Parts: sequence; C-alpha cells; structure tokens
Amino acid sequence: MRDTYTMNAGFEPIETAPIAELRALQLDRLKSSISLAYENVPHYRSSFDAAGVHPSEVESLSDLSRFPFLVKEDLRQNYPFGMFAVPRTDVVRLHASSGTTGKPTVVGYTAADIDMWATVVARSLYAAGARPGDVAHVAYGYGLFTGGLGAHYGAEKLGCTVVPVSGGATEKQVQLITDFKPRVILVTPSYCLNLIDEMERQGIDPRSTSLEIGVFGAEPWTDAMRAEIESRLGIDAVDIYGLSEVIGPGVSQECIETKDGPTIWEDHFYPEIIDPETGEVLPDGSEGELVFTSLTKQACPVIRYRTRDRTRLLPGTARTMRRMAKVTGRTDDMLIIRGVNVFPTQIEHEMFKVDGLGPFYQLVVSSEGNMATVTVLAETTDAATDPKPLADQLQALIKANVGVSAKVEVGRPNTVPRSAGKAQRVIDNR
Repeated sequence: MRDTYTMNAGFEPIETAPIAELRALQLDRLKSSISLAYENVPHYRSSFDAAGVHPSEVESLSDLSRFPFLVKEDLRQNYPFGMFAVPRTDVVRLHASSGTTGKPTVVGYTAADIDMWATVVARSLYAAGARPGDVAHVAYGYGLFTGGLGAHYGAEKLGCTVVPVSGGATEKQVQLITDFKPRVILVTPSYCLNLIDEMERQGIDPRSTSLEIGVFGAEPWTDAMRAEIESRLGIDAVDIYGLSEVIGPGVSQECIETKDGPTIWEDHFYPEIIDPETGEVLPDGSEGELVFTSLTKQACPVIRYRTRDRTRLLPGTARTMRRMAKVTGRTDDMLIIRGVNVFPTQIEHEMFKVDGLGPFYQLVVSSEGNMATVTVLAETTDAATDPKPLADQLQALIKANVGVSAKVEVGRPNTVPRSAGKAQRVIDNR
C-alpha cells in the first residue's frame, strides 16, 4: 500500500472544470433528458401530466424538484421494455436485477450508452489509482448483473489488461492472482475477505501479492472493514458506487488521493437528497435518501429515481463534483427492532471493536409474539478461542451503542454462510 498519492487532473477535463461550467452543462443535459423521457416513454408522459409539469418549464436545476419520483415498482410495472425511450432495435444490451422480489427491473443500453458507461467506469478506475497497462482482476459477477461487464468494459477503456474471473472458484482466483500478478482487483468487500482467508489457508501471505488497489462495491461496507482489508492485503481500498437502474457501477468513485467518499460523476448523473418520508429536497450535508436523474442516457433515462440508499452530499475535494458520504443503509432494509431503527452496518461497526471476531456475520430477524427480535450470527478468527466472552461483549456493545437488545451467537471459524458475490446480511424469518 502506497503512503501517498498526488492529486491529479482526472481522466477527463470536466472532472476539474469550474463549478459554473459544470452547472451549465448539467442544465443543458437535464432539459434534453427530461424531454427525451416525456416524448418517448408513456410512463413519464402520464406521470408528468398528472403532476402538472412539463419539460418546457425547466429553466434551472432547482426546477427538477417539481417533477415526480420514479420508484422500482414503476420499472416492474413496465416490464420488460416499457421504459425504453428508443426503439428496441436500437438497444444493444439488456441487464436486469436479480428479481428476488417481484419482477426483475430491466435496463437497456444503446451503443452510445455502453460507451458512456465504459467511460465513467474508466474515469472511476483512474480516480482509484489504476493506470493503462495495469492487470485488472474482475471478480464481480458477470451476466445480467451489471457489475462484471460494467467493470470489464471500463477497465478495457482505460487500457488495462482484464482478467474476467467473475465470482466463485475461490481457490482458482487465488491461483490466478498469484500467476497473473494483477495490480488492481474489482470485487465485493465480503468476497475479498474470502480471498484473503483462502490465501492464508494456502500458506500465502496476502500482503506479498502483486495487488496494490482494491475497488470495492455492490454492498455497504464500513471504514472498519476498509482498515481490515488494507491491513491484511496490503492495498489501498476504495469505494465504487452504482446501481443498475441508473447505469451500473461507475455512478460515483472514491479518489485514492483523498479516500473521503465517492465523487459523483455529476455531468452524467444529477444527485438530490430527499427526506424519505416527505420527499422534500434537503440541503447538501443533510442525511436522507439519494435520488438520481440521468443526464445522458438514451435507452432508459431515469428521472428522479429513488435509490433507497441513505447518505449525504458533500463538497468536492479531489474533483470539482460533489461527493457522497458512505451509504449508512437503505430506507427499505432498515430493521425496526422493538421500536429501534437498526441498519446492518451499525452491527458491523460494533463487531470490529471485538478482538477475536471475524468480519463475517448475518442478522436473523424473527417474531416473538408481536415483537421483532434479531439474532447476530458471528464467528471467531481462531478455533481455539472461547466464543462466549466474545458473544457477551458484542451483545453489550450493541445494546449500548445501537440501542437494541440482540441475541448473539458466535461460532467457530467458517460457521457463518459465505457468498461468492454480494453478501446476504439479513435473513428475515418473520
């Protein structure tokens, strides 16, 4: 892991352009995007008309707040191609969500969309410290999930040598890291910890590998997990953010020289923070729900899409564009346990305070009469460690700092279920 990185001008000049230039570009693109949606997508036409707003009324960026929100259920109701703003024959690729609840959400891309997506991911990787010629090990899942192909095309656009491993086959991944000597790995943080465990199982010192940079996304992770990964693997760990409905990975990226939250590529994705209850737009710095409007997408423009992610908008540092604070949870995965709002990342934060506990965990939610209860499943890092004192310590920390009484069960190493991709943090048995 390098001690310092110097500030750089970015992959494209717009990243460090004056604010006035950026805002003028955003307004021009916003007018075009809203008009494209209204003129070509029946859902937008009917929702805008019902709200009494019209694209011609957009004269400033603040006028966006008058337009209705787009939610995931709108996408499902228009399954599969009802949200396309171009003929289906102009769509060169389809991606879709996992569809774990209801119908999957389908996203289409024109050739220009694919090129734009590759460019913002290339920009992201450059901000992360990757450079042309680097070997990039892509361990995000390929297929309908946007992670693998999004990272792949962006790394190629930057000029990297891409190793398209996808998820799973952990022993093979370690072999390829050893043999191909990548400088950059793109992976979920939870699966990276699996890879580190496998290296240690094979007698490989994780810090001895060629890896220098880890680009982590697809799930929330804390600064404590960042410290754990950086310490054990000897890399710089930075955050990439995205979601398929907006484009995929590459909506925002943490810059390696500051590591102070992902910079949003505002020339393509306009952010707002709203009160999740009232829908009111909140000032920068306030915590609320993140909303995105696409400014350059052709096939599937999104106007005020509610991401359900809780975060804050912060001033730019390494780049002109605003940053987003680390996502603290989602408005739709928040647990209410005996009247207390709980996010999984809060439990994770407390876990890292307990020496001897590993980074893997699950929260099991059950019903006890009319009340919800939560059980934290965790594991020790050493099979010889007595798990009961660790369970008692974590239970006390959760009670004191999260404000909820939780049952804690600590097992031996490898007792918490693993994932080859995005970790399943919550099991709801209610």
